[in-house]
Amino acid sequence: MTYSRTYVCPLGQIILASDGAALTGLWFAGQKYFPARPMVPDGGLPVLNAACRWLDAYFAGRRPDPRALPLAPAGGDFRQLVWRLLLDIPYGRTAAYGALAAQAAEQLGLASMSAQAVGGAVGHNPISIIIPCHRVLGADGSLTGYAGGVEKKRWLLAHEGAIGAR
Repeated sequence: MTYSRTYVCPLGQIILASDGAALTGLWFAGQKYFPARPMVPDGGLPVLNAACRWLDAYFAGRRPDPRALPLAPAGGDFRQLVWRLLLDIPYGRTAAYGALAAQAAEQLGLASMSAQAVGGAVGHNPISIIIPCHRVLGADGSLTGYAGGVEKKRWLLAHEGAIGAR
């Protein structure tokens, strides 16, 4: 069963999802790749309480550690690898798709990897903000793609001080 809770932030409504033990999803309401599976409202699950506290701290300008939460994004091995790499991008910093592709290739023992393949995994990250896919930019520093919308990506990066004021 998938449990859900709505969280309201400066960017609108966020839907949190859990399997009861770990956080499995965090999406902006109506964003691209929002899951079609049925969810039931949670009854005060500790994991969703912790995720809301994490978001409260984040939006208050603190730097909560995403690894402090039990995260269980559903995806294949390659996507899991990319999502782990996203967790290594520090608050207030950014990384390019190509740099992530080079890291993924190294970890997989490959000579190279397509930045587009990494982009596909980044774009399907089911736990936005906490697994910081918004910190990934194009090779030229452009704010390419974000399932929640480029304006939300811009806001999040400005909030973290990674780009100019919102």
